[in-house]
Amino acid sequence: MRLEFDILTLFPAMFQGPLQESIVKRAAEAGIIAARVHNIRDWAAGKHHQTDDTPYGGGGGMVMKPDPIWNAAEAVLGADMDARGRDVSVVLLTPQGRLLSHAVARELARNRRIVLICGRYEGVDERVRELLVTDEISIGDYVLSGGELPAMVVVEAVTRLLPGVLGDPGAAFEDSHAEVLLEYPQYTRPADFRGLKVPDELLSGNHAELVRWRRQQSLKRTLQRRPDLLQKAALTASDRVFLRSLGWGGEDDRNGEQ
Repeated sequence: MRLEFDILTLFPAMFQGPLQESIVKRAAEAGIIAARVHNIRDWAAGKHHQTDDTPYGGGGGMVMKPDPIWNAAEAVLGADMDARGRDVSVVLLTPQGRLLSHAVARELARNRRIVLICGRYEGVDERVRELLVTDEISIGDYVLSGGELPAMVVVEAVTRLLPGVLGDPGAAFEDSHAEVLLEYPQYTRPADFRGLKVPDELLSGNHAELVRWRRQQSLKRTLQRRPDLLQKAALTASDRVFLRSLGWGGEDDRNGEQ
């Protein structure tokens, strides 16, 4: 089943590059996804197609009006307006949303259609959230000028999880965060680069040794860089022995102190 993305934005030109290159482009050409960009101004009333206005109660900045966004979504979705919350998600990109993670991307990938609303200015009228949106996503605890860059991140994060998108079917499951842990180090030719050599385990031809090395390197890197993730990981007894040899304190080590 093809996954359809519809992006509602005030700046459609921002998507010309990201949607026409690399994995997203190949997925579209293969018919795995469809990605369409819609200019919210096309559904704004009046000669000037105004999409924002001053906030009630005062305050700095402008707020995006609810009617152009609603009209755009209604026209784009058509009969799928009634499928919202089932297999159609209407996502507002906002710093107030739940943090995008690999698990959230997998959840979104179960939809057959995703509408991404790119906020701007001081945000969108609250009634957009109440009447239209089914999900709110943030890509981090910082503020951008709008939701366009987060929308691009969502499209790629979700697209690469779809069957047939990646050349290696298992690649998406070996990435950092796919199974909570960070990914192990990667090497390619030459075997010796400026005195730094590829680890012997990768050259040995011993598959069991290779698997063990990768697992331990993944654990080590996670402990060093994101120890908080270890609290969520499914660790085996041998994983725990290895981590403790590196100074990990186990489940009681809530701050990841080494």
